[in-house]
Amino acid sequence: MLIKNVCWYRAAKCFVSTVLCSRIPGLTHTQRQICTESSDAVVSLASGQLLGASECQKQFYGHRWNCTHVWHNDMLGQIIVIGSKEAAYTYGITSAGAVYSITAACAKGNITTCGCDVKQKSFSSSESENWKWGGCSVDIGYGMRFAKKFLDAREIENDNRSLMNLHNNRVGRKIVKLLLRTECKCHGVSGSCAMKTCWKSLPSFHVIGNTMMKKYRKAKLVHGINLRNSQLQLVLKRKGNKQQQKTGKILSDSQIPKRTELVYLEPSPNYCERNISIGVLGTTDRNCNRTSTSMDRCDLLCCGRGYNTHQIDRTWQCNCKFKWCCTVTCDVCSERKEEYTCK
Repeated sequence: MLIKNVCWYRAAKCFVSTVLCSRIPGLTHTQRQICTESSDAVVSLASGQLLGASECQKQFYGHRWNCTHVWHNDMLGQIIVIGSKEAAYTYGITSAGAVYSITAACAKGNITTCGCDVKQKSFSSSESENWKWGGCSVDIGYGMRFAKKFLDAREIENDNRSLMNLHNNRVGRKIVKLLLRTECKCHGVSGSCAMKTCWKSLPSFHVIGNTMMKKYRKAKLVHGINLRNSQLQLVLKRKGNKQQQKTGKILSDSQIPKRTELVYLEPSPNYCERNISIGVLGTTDRNCNRTSTSMDRCDLLCCGRGYNTHQIDRTWQCNCKFKWCCTVTCDVCSERKEEYTCK
């Protein structure tokens, strides 16, 4: 009877997973298979994509390109048409979000195929140190492997753009691993720290977003070349690359982008003017700050077109007091302020 129940449960779970995965738009055949086999992990991965999208909008708030409309149609499909620095950032941050959410879900026991990192406990500190590995170290290895298997499966064209996306996906995964924190708890009499138990934990995702933003500012322009064995390779776009493509010589390390560098293929488009075909909304009607010294100041955000000034009247209940028994009385507060929108 137990065996029959187990079989029924597995069949039911498989059916639910198949239905769920068939309704997610933009998945490749391989991704649908992975989704059916590990639907709980894919749900966490999708949450990570949303986490990355939210962080992207926070980082680029006030910029001409502010990361809106990027995932408007398809959360798990291609993110940006143009292979620009902004595309590099979005692939990197959503890959990082996927790793982050899957790894966190493993530690919480929300994914059946993973948990804490048991390998970490097998490492021991030196005898002179008063700490040892313990607790629940996050299984970053599982998170990275699953995110790689699922997200990289959509890059099936084997062209320059696919190589760019694969590279930036890898950057996102590596950044999460590099930013893992070591947390410790003290053990001892009367709160002394005679011995500590330590484990690896995830940082705040905003820390990852800030790090990725630094990578964005230093992103490298690349192009693809065909090597002698017909393998396509991205290399830094410098003088002499055309000659390298003709000779097919072995590439030096200085020509190949580093594994933690975001890369892009094309200069960024003009984000001032609306061009829906490439996902550019323009800055018309965007709110700007007339007195700001940052990216959201009106003369910069509005691209020199000028801005409109609006008088906004706002009222709300304030200074509310509770009177025994049993009423609440409030004053009515109001303010008039100016808002500015780009022409």
